[in-house]
Amino acid sequence: MTDIHTSVGHSVDRLDAADKVTGEAQYVDDLYRPGMLHGAILGSTHAHAKIRGYKLDAALAIAGVAAIVTADDFSTARTGAFCKDELPLAKGKTIYLGEPIAAIAASDAEIAGRAARAIEIDYEPLPAVLTIDEALAVDAPLVHEDLVNYTKIAPSFSERNVLWQCRLEEGKIDSAWAQCDVVVEDVFETAAQHHMYMEPCGALAEVDRSGRLTIWSSCQSVHLVQQRTAEWLSIPMGRIRALAPKIGGGFGAKGGLHVQHLAAALALKTGRPVKMVLSRVEDFEIVRSRHPARVVMKTGAKSDGTLLAREASIFLDGGAYADESPTVLSFAVLMARGPYRIPHLRSRGLVVYTNKLKAGAFRGFGNPQVTFAGESQIDRIAEKLGIHPVELRLRNAVAAGDQWAGGQTLQACGLRECLTKLRDAVEAAPELPFAPQHRRGVGYSAFAHISGLLSTGCNIYLRSDGSVAVNTGVVDIGQGSDTVLTQICADALMLTPERVSFASPDSDSSPWNWKTAASRVTYMAGRVVLAATIEVRDKILRQAGEIMECSADDLEIRPGGLVGLKGVAAKTVTFAQIASHAIARLGGPIMGASSLLFDGERLDPKRALIEGFAFGNLGAYTFGAQAVEAEVDEVTGAVRVLRVWSAHDVGRAINPRMVEGQIQGGFVQGMGYALTEEMQWDESGRLTNPTLMDYKVPTALDAPLEIHPLIIEDPEPSGPFGAKGVGESGLIGAAASIANAIANATGKRVHQLPMTPERVLDALIGED
Repeated sequence: MTDIHTSVGHSVDRLDAADKVTGEAQYVDDLYRPGMLHGAILGSTHAHAKIRGYKLDAALAIAGVAAIVTADDFSTARTGAFCKDELPLAKGKTIYLGEPIAAIAASDAEIAGRAARAIEIDYEPLPAVLTIDEALAVDAPLVHEDLVNYTKIAPSFSERNVLWQCRLEEGKIDSAWAQCDVVVEDVFETAAQHHMYMEPCGALAEVDRSGRLTIWSSCQSVHLVQQRTAEWLSIPMGRIRALAPKIGGGFGAKGGLHVQHLAAALALKTGRPVKMVLSRVEDFEIVRSRHPARVVMKTGAKSDGTLLAREASIFLDGGAYADESPTVLSFAVLMARGPYRIPHLRSRGLVVYTNKLKAGAFRGFGNPQVTFAGESQIDRIAEKLGIHPVELRLRNAVAAGDQWAGGQTLQACGLRECLTKLRDAVEAAPELPFAPQHRRGVGYSAFAHISGLLSTGCNIYLRSDGSVAVNTGVVDIGQGSDTVLTQICADALMLTPERVSFASPDSDSSPWNWKTAASRVTYMAGRVVLAATIEVRDKILRQAGEIMECSADDLEIRPGGLVGLKGVAAKTVTFAQIASHAIARLGGPIMGASSLLFDGERLDPKRALIEGFAFGNLGAYTFGAQAVEAEVDEVTGAVRVLRVWSAHDVGRAINPRMVEGQIQGGFVQGMGYALTEEMQWDESGRLTNPTLMDYKVPTALDAPLEIHPLIIEDPEPSGPFGAKGVGESGLIGAAASIANAIANATGKRVHQLPMTPERVLDALIGED
């Protein structure tokens, strides 16, 4: 590849910036189809109850009501990504308060909502389990009585309310403790967090005269919408076309279905388009949350700071259905060692069912929970040994060539540079004035994540005017992936991004892409975009050789859509001429295609004891380190984050300004997780704070005065131009670094998230 970069490494404007700033961008709720009906959902009023019957007559009698669907309208068996435990609507019993029991289509949203309230459900209440401890009790009511018979994609060690268990062990953990000079042991608790995207979940479904469905929805994968809607409606995938308009954020919650199947079922039943958009309260109550967790962790080190042993027991609350809990648990177990050389490790975990809404993928995917625990303990060890927290991390940090827990070799690792530049930046920062009755401290964290996972594909076409069309199936959920992938293609052909168009995701025409998740798009989709572009480039050179009557080896791509004879500046032919020659005279249209299943090393059962993992192959590890300066009000316990330094090894920054935006936004979302955000349920299983009045999300006024992104580029050999992901990393270490800053300021440690003023004050006045 050429060293001249027309696009990669440049902070070009996002392709969708103008539409979003002007309000012209079209989201699901902006869409309209002739004759469109509006949908509403009836949710359960019990956390756990038998459904003995429905009375629909009063609702159907309301003028404007077109149709109602219940579980009786679906013939499908249970489905699910990792454990097939879920039905389209509650059938036989309901297992969380708010669970959809019926869906209604009517002439407008107000009538649909009134009809939903007119449906009568005959319930027989059952005892509910609402916490991890309640779920694990010997005599606990069962959320799923038939769990052992559900189909699962891997051995899960399921029993009673335990949905999944897994473990990973390396070294000789039981004998390693005797070699440790210092050992710390703690219990950490984290809360459920709402994804809090700007756009609530919604879908619009339309059926044509042949009975084929088109579904527009707020989603993270058109292909998964097509596949899973087909499963739940018991129709072929080819009878469904899934499209994605603009998406107002997702963070993992829109990776699976929410209301697409209900809008589709109502469209099929009425023969008319049906739009269903959740209210903010409904979105809180029935979509997904981050997993509440308990992490019991023990870490040991020698007196010189060498980390020797870590044992982690991870308990996750998965809510009512499995969703992606098996992979979240598996990833948490994999990441519990942290980005350190710790030779003796035992990491194990389980996820339980409870009678609350399901927990699922959320930015970080189990990593923030274990990083909060692990990085808190690294600081405790540093304090006991009198070693600077950054120095302790540097002494133990993994490097390129090391193996991750489970045996995967790290091909690139910029962690030590992240830590070094972070320390230098903090030490060089000017001191801020102190406020009365406040204590101030600096806290650090280090972390790792992954970029490589599952499958993706790309098609590229050279148009007759010399411009290029790219189609990947990737859904841009607000992070700017359309722009980054366009830059990768443009750079490989030495074009400006304006000469490349990026197709909207369409399950009919776009190549398969798993979904926008797991910080994978730049790395995974970028790889196939680059490979397909190189195929197009090679065909361009061969066609140019035919035109110029020379070998392709004597030619080179030049900026501006030109091919020239090496060493002869004036001898060129344009991409447009080449495309026209191919179409009319030789070979046909110039196209390139690439597909990929992540091809990194698999977990190695010969190196470690590995049981119950819901995946066997992920990687392209990313690394980062973070420092937070915070002050604590001694009177109220309130914590204010003043400054943040966040260093990230991204391999190669395709668009540096967008990388900085991901780092800044990720930290603020992580700050909410650390300090204010907590979904709370009462003893009946009712979510008590499903509004933005009661659920506290950081605003611009709460954001730190300064967030300093530090971009480290240690190229990943397999990545496009060396790039790997950054989407989740900004959040992962936030809670840990804030907790460590509080401890540094006060000498007291908070073990529970969020670290509210009440909990901080309890720590200040309590005994260690």
